[in-house]
Amino acid sequence: MAAAAAMSQLPPEQLKFMQEAAKRQRPEGTKQFQELHYSDSSRLRNLVDDIFADHAALDKRALPIEAGGNTKFLIMGAGMGGILNAIKLVQAGFKQDDIVMVEMGGGVGGTWYWNRYPGLHCDVESYVYLPMLEETGYVPSHKYTSAVEIRNYLVKLVEKFGLGDRIMYRTEVTSLQWDGGKKIWRVDMTTGRGNGGTEKATLSVNADFSILAGGIFPHPHVPKIPGLAGFEGDMFHTSRWDYAISGGSSEDTFSELKGLEGKRVGYVGTGATAIQAVPEVAKFAKELLLFQRTPSQVNYRGQKPTDPKEWSERIAAGLGWQKARMENLAQHLSRNLPEGTVNMVDDEWSRLQAYCAVLGSERFTGLTPDKIPGYLSELQAWDANHNTKARERISNIVTDKSTAERLTPWYPTWCKRPTFSDTYLQTFNKPNVHLVDTDGKGIDAVTSHAIIANGQEYPIDILILSTGYRSPAYGGGDPAARNGIDIIGRNGLKMSEKWTSRGATTLHGVFSHDFPNLFFFAIAQASATANVNHTLEVQTSHIISIISHFSPPSDPRERKVAIEPSAEAEEMWAMRCLSGAAFFSSVSVCTPGYITMEGDAMNHKSQEEMIKAGRGSPWSAGIVPFERMLEGWRADGFDGVITDDA
Repeated sequence: MAAAAAMSQLPPEQLKFMQEAAKRQRPEGTKQFQELHYSDSSRLRNLVDDIFADHAALDKRALPIEAGGNTKFLIMGAGMGGILNAIKLVQAGFKQDDIVMVEMGGGVGGTWYWNRYPGLHCDVESYVYLPMLEETGYVPSHKYTSAVEIRNYLVKLVEKFGLGDRIMYRTEVTSLQWDGGKKIWRVDMTTGRGNGGTEKATLSVNADFSILAGGIFPHPHVPKIPGLAGFEGDMFHTSRWDYAISGGSSEDTFSELKGLEGKRVGYVGTGATAIQAVPEVAKFAKELLLFQRTPSQVNYRGQKPTDPKEWSERIAAGLGWQKARMENLAQHLSRNLPEGTVNMVDDEWSRLQAYCAVLGSERFTGLTPDKIPGYLSELQAWDANHNTKARERISNIVTDKSTAERLTPWYPTWCKRPTFSDTYLQTFNKPNVHLVDTDGKGIDAVTSHAIIANGQEYPIDILILSTGYRSPAYGGGDPAARNGIDIIGRNGLKMSEKWTSRGATTLHGVFSHDFPNLFFFAIAQASATANVNHTLEVQTSHIISIISHFSPPSDPRERKVAIEPSAEAEEMWAMRCLSGAAFFSSVSVCTPGYITMEGDAMNHKSQEEMIKAGRGSPWSAGIVPFERMLEGWRADGFDGVITDDA
């Protein structure tokens, strides 16, 4: 009774938020999903096969390292993070021959290699998203660049810096084990050859330094839906868009999806992928049934070609323009700039006042538990105007009132990655497009030729699964768990055991005591912003600076060095991160999703579990203050790093 009375006193919008979040809470949390790579069903596992690789061409390539060989740097991943690490090593003076990159796919690009669905563009301005534009002089064709252009640009980057023959494709690292006597990592790998890369072989190599750059969304998942594997029509996951089924080409952003003509298409999921892919599917499908658990917030996009005059005179004018532009966007997102500061990017992202709730802000330093209610109220006040306009936009575009209501999101803007489109909402005005809203429950089951939702059967010919990925917070941010690698450090200590017993334990989120010469990317105990490239730039620069300082490329002694943070330094860092954990209490009001680990992030049962979770909090002031702090730390002499020279 008391709880009901308290809820009745809430403002209508907050009450609505709570009611909608409650609909989506499930006791099984993340266990309601299965990762396709590890599914018990061979059909579901096959949905993540590499259908883009040219296996015949790859079989002819010479490997950059043979079994039992040695390399100075082994980088796991040839996506944007891995490429940036390798390039910055070369820029620091290391040789290309000192580097081996290991990549599961058949080409470079990471998320931009795997994701090729129609309509796909970056959602952050390409002038700050594409790395190293200033160094290469490359001019993106549009304000928001297509996936095809991004992938081709990353291929050019690899070739420009002489790294094309330093990559082992179709290869997966399975374990890392530190040899303290030799000061090397033994790296066990599985590599594929032949048709489909199905001829598997295992090999081990040695590396002085290992760098984990496997990305934040490497594992697509699907809900545990009865009957899914038994669907007899064509089926694929959007992370491996199958153009053999849909028609069209992965080399064309707006393909002619002739394979969908005359077909009833069931599309499951309405997250960021759907916002771009659904309008393209709707152009060709005879009937499109879109199954929704939670609607996305869809903001105005404003796509436009790059204007050469604007590029030369305003965007790319002056030394250091890209870094300045990245930081300007990040500071606007974190609300760390005085009102009236020029908005260089000037798009809807840059005007999301409350998105700092998941990025950090200097406006709320020293936040204590007693101040949390006032802090949340202030965030919601910042968000109210934007959220209201976003909801009004739906009713202004979607002509059917019932459909518009079901497309309306009810949660704070920061609870899911906001989306941007000038075509998605308009798609629901087409007569062949039907929204099947499940009121937060998701679909019930799949039969041989239909989807069952809300107790009703919907016959379909093709099933497209747009159901997302495992959360990047999986395993509490443990790099071993996130990358699916067994990592064994000094004295047989497993990284997973260290994380399980203590929570996140790093210095600056990039390396950890008892795991010398191992570096990784993280959000836990580090920082992030909406622009992933900015996050990678900060962390790669920091990692390469540490390596170069303690093991410079010009060192004539060619000595082995074991580099790691001291136990005391990383514990002090964990306490600093824990002291800012209250800032991220903002997610406590969120509807379940990957940010909250489907609600698991709020289900800590004891004080000890809460402290463990709090240790993994990001830097609470935002990424630009985080980078300034790192720069100061390096200038002051890399305090807290210990080495064992030989």
